[in-house]
Amino acid sequence: MLWQALTAVRDLGRLYDIASILVRYGFGDMVRRMGLANALERAGRALHWNNAEEFAHLPSPARVRRALEEMGPAFVKLGQMLATRVDLFEPEWIAEFAKLQDSAPAAPYAEIRQQLTEDLGAPPEEIFSAFDPEPLAAASIAQVHRARLEDGSEVVVKVRRPGIRPIIEADLRWLMRLAELAEKESPELRSFHPQEVVRQFVQSLRRELDFASECRNAQRIAENFAGYADKDKSAEVAIPEAAPELPPALPIIIIPRVHWQWTGERVCVQEFIDGIPGRKLSAVDQAGLDRRILARRGAHAVLKMIVEDGFFHADPHPGNVFYLPGNRIAFIDFGMVGRLTEERRDQLIRLLLGLVEHEPARVADVLLDWTGDGAVDENGLILEIQTFVDQYHGVALKQLKLGAMLSNLVAILRQHQLSLPADLALLVKAFISLEGMGRELDPDFDMAGEAMPLLEQALRARYTPAALIKRGWRATSEALALVADLPHDLSQLLRAARRGRLEIHIDVTHLKRVGNQLDTAANRLVVGIVVASLIIGSSIVMTVPGGPSLLGLPFFGTIGYLGAVVGGVWLLLSIWKSNRADRE
Repeated sequence: MLWQALTAVRDLGRLYDIASILVRYGFGDMVRRMGLANALERAGRALHWNNAEEFAHLPSPARVRRALEEMGPAFVKLGQMLATRVDLFEPEWIAEFAKLQDSAPAAPYAEIRQQLTEDLGAPPEEIFSAFDPEPLAAASIAQVHRARLEDGSEVVVKVRRPGIRPIIEADLRWLMRLAELAEKESPELRSFHPQEVVRQFVQSLRRELDFASECRNAQRIAENFAGYADKDKSAEVAIPEAAPELPPALPIIIIPRVHWQWTGERVCVQEFIDGIPGRKLSAVDQAGLDRRILARRGAHAVLKMIVEDGFFHADPHPGNVFYLPGNRIAFIDFGMVGRLTEERRDQLIRLLLGLVEHEPARVADVLLDWTGDGAVDENGLILEIQTFVDQYHGVALKQLKLGAMLSNLVAILRQHQLSLPADLALLVKAFISLEGMGRELDPDFDMAGEAMPLLEQALRARYTPAALIKRGWRATSEALALVADLPHDLSQLLRAARRGRLEIHIDVTHLKRVGNQLDTAANRLVVGIVVASLIIGSSIVMTVPGGPSLLGLPFFGTIGYLGAVVGGVWLLLSIWKSNRADRE
């Protein structure tokens, strides 16, 4: 059952650690059903089943969260990614995953210095006029040090932990194998699409290991905010007199500047943000900043990233936000970003407007587009969506909680065993985080009211003459390209037909499964014929006098009967297992 795992001898010790942690947190049955215990026993490694279910009294979400924490950095990152999948997990699971903190003891400075010397081309004390060996923060993948450039600019130096990539890659290999086993062997986990979730996670984590990629994300968002002005001009009059006067040219939204000459895969150097962390709201009040303005400006900035740019910070929680004098806002940590195509943005606008303006048909159409071609009770889904939207009919705009509405809407999809594409799951999570942060700053924060003008403006922009001409020209260009390529395509088709190499591939749903079932049935038929032949042949041999004997019976006849018994038992077990699998 675990033949792939058995071939990976180099990771066998890691498998033992993972299985032991699962057993300790009460998931021993899962370990057995997935074949991990059998694989370890064959390799001479026995699990300590006497410690099983040590934490079984805890709720399942808490046990999973604690198990992920013990299994290491890759699994902690997996849990943090699962916290964004509100379409797959109930709120209590999302709340537990959100508790996962990516922290670790700092790596010795000698190791950090050696790696920095390799990446920077010189020791850090030669590159920077000052470099603090004590990290500002240390996580499982990287740690951050404060430094100063020769021109006096304050920067942060983010360094990947030495030797972390081989550890992460080993864990990713096991995660992919475990996901495959979970999908095959565990019906209750199959609805979570573990292989698809892990595949997306592997891609995301490998990008996160490349700090240059994170800095490219930051630079792209900074370019999108170049020349950005606050949409709410009336907010300026609400700035308290205690706030220091600032030149009008200062940007409202700050993205740390990247120093590319010292940035690479394992290290990045960015501008140091000297502001108030998003979690310290008391310091916001002490600094004389206006919470209402901060909430509105943060909402406008994230909505701009989502609706206008289609490239957004996917984790806008208070830990990634700083507040600066003049009610300005800085975003940091662009390792997790979301991307939306123009078509997706158009769908999102229609969905949000449908929710706010109480148009259930529009909401249902968008959700059915998002969930794809999966089996679904379409009429039942539409009825539930209509009931859900109708309950907000007549509710004042400022009383609508857009994040809660999206969460409840996704819960309806979850009940129908439907999941959203990964980019949309990130989007929903970003909206929920954004509204939560806005209400922490301002209890009267009106997310729906802030979003409506931007959504209507974006929708109108889709139908301006210039936009219509642009889309029409694009469609015409694609049609002309198709017509231009048609003679060449027909020529290739006729050439293949003349050479007898014309092939037609038909992909019929579940055809492979049907073929496997036919193959299994044919094998059973052959075994049945062989068993019958052995019984008949052995019966004939029994009647022939002479020859060797075994326990007073003809030797060859006895061997034939034993072979028939073994074949019959195998046949019965095969049929029993098949029937059991069908019932599950």
